[in-house]
Amino acid sequence: LFMFDETRINRLQIENDEQKLSVALIYIDNFDEALSSIEEVRRSLLVALIDRKINKYMSSYDGLVKKLEKDKYLVLLKKKYLKDLSENRFGLLEDVKTVNIGNEMSVTLSIGVGVEAGSYLKNYEYARTSIDLALGRGGDQAVVKTPENITYYGGKSQMSEKNTRVKARVKAHALREIIEGADKIIVMGHKMPDVDAFGSAVGVSRAAKSFGKKVHIVVNELTTSIRPIYETMMNSGEYDDDLILNSMQALEAVDPHTALIVVDVNRPSRTECADLISRCKTIVVLDHHRQGSERIDSATLSYIEPYASSASEMVAEILQYISEDIKLKPIEADALYSGMMVDTNNFLSKTGVRTFEAAAYLRRNGADVTRVRKLFRTDMDAYRARTDAVRNFEVFENKYAISLFEGDGIDSPTVIGAQAANELLNINGIKASFVLTDYNNMIYISARSIDEVNVQIIMERLGGGGHLNIAGAQLENVGLADARNLLMETLENMQKEGAI
Repeated sequence: LFMFDETRINRLQIENDEQKLSVALIYIDNFDEALSSIEEVRRSLLVALIDRKINKYMSSYDGLVKKLEKDKYLVLLKKKYLKDLSENRFGLLEDVKTVNIGNEMSVTLSIGVGVEAGSYLKNYEYARTSIDLALGRGGDQAVVKTPENITYYGGKSQMSEKNTRVKARVKAHALREIIEGADKIIVMGHKMPDVDAFGSAVGVSRAAKSFGKKVHIVVNELTTSIRPIYETMMNSGEYDDDLILNSMQALEAVDPHTALIVVDVNRPSRTECADLISRCKTIVVLDHHRQGSERIDSATLSYIEPYASSASEMVAEILQYISEDIKLKPIEADALYSGMMVDTNNFLSKTGVRTFEAAAYLRRNGADVTRVRKLFRTDMDAYRARTDAVRNFEVFENKYAISLFEGDGIDSPTVIGAQAANELLNINGIKASFVLTDYNNMIYISARSIDEVNVQIIMERLGGGGHLNIAGAQLENVGLADARNLLMETLENMQKEGAI
């Protein structure tokens, strides 16, 4: 029997692993906005204080900080310190918000980290991917990417609206070139489309038609929310019979010169027809949801703006820049206006100056508030179902409202679940609401909050996503009771971690 003491070898292996380089990129999310909120003579002091915060924090972890631009930093540090940073949930995110010399807006950061990639260059590429994800999800968070997974930290603060329209104008011109270069346009939203997905698709179709292109919109299921708009359009006699196609028909319609425009979704698995993404060479993504790990990587043009209230708002902005000759029909303006109303809960949440400017543009193009309100009316059974979902809620941890809803026998029960979740927020003391809907052997979770809880990161733990105050998830092979227990367990764990 031979025994070998490998303690030293194991210790050296651990030390070698801990000494590996990790690369981080730090971007200031709202640099220009924060500077413009203070006097010009004090701006250099604010920049100096931010620099000092970042350098002091990273030097405590033996990190090397190099300022690349006025609002961008490169950080090199050892892998062993990443564990401390993760356990501290990247405290720099909250620490930098304390910098205040009279600036009306708190400074927020986005951090992207790449590690364990096998080479310095690959780690930097991971850091670039991570920072893109952090920015695409609205900023104020850290993203750590390894070959195995991606981890998110932070993202608790409300996003600030970007007042400049430069990006919208640039994207509109790029979209125009793509449309002009294609023979056929196919527009696609997410599964079980809501008014925002359908409305933004209708808006894009009008842009394509203005350039004389053949357009199709992919819709597999006419939900109760979009049926009134669809029927009004098709009964008008002004639209081609093949404007709306299902997945199979859309796949048959694709040719080498077809451009695919994806609206109101950026995850391939949530689109109406994921196969279209692999079949089309030219792909455009227009969405307002925060990005997650799953995304459409092959997009020719990607315009993802988490600061926007809705995809309809983004399309309404693009229409103003893409061509001066575009004239929306009243029903098309109604569809876009409806999408904005739904995603902002009647202009109560996620609204900014640009939201109302887009609404004003649609009103000038014939959108009628009375017609739109009539589109949202529901039948008696749906109304009763919604009131039952609101009435039968329970309060968890004294601040979360959870309701279980049986969707059998109701058209588009997920829409009713989302409406019920919105109404539960009107109760004093409720910081977030969750309505679980059982429909087609799947549990759909509608999550809502006002500003105190980030429901997006909660839903991401359950395989979903969305926005800081509007999110959702879908659970397979699980019953309502088990889904409720899973949600409660997730909330408990995230509270213990300090994630919410």
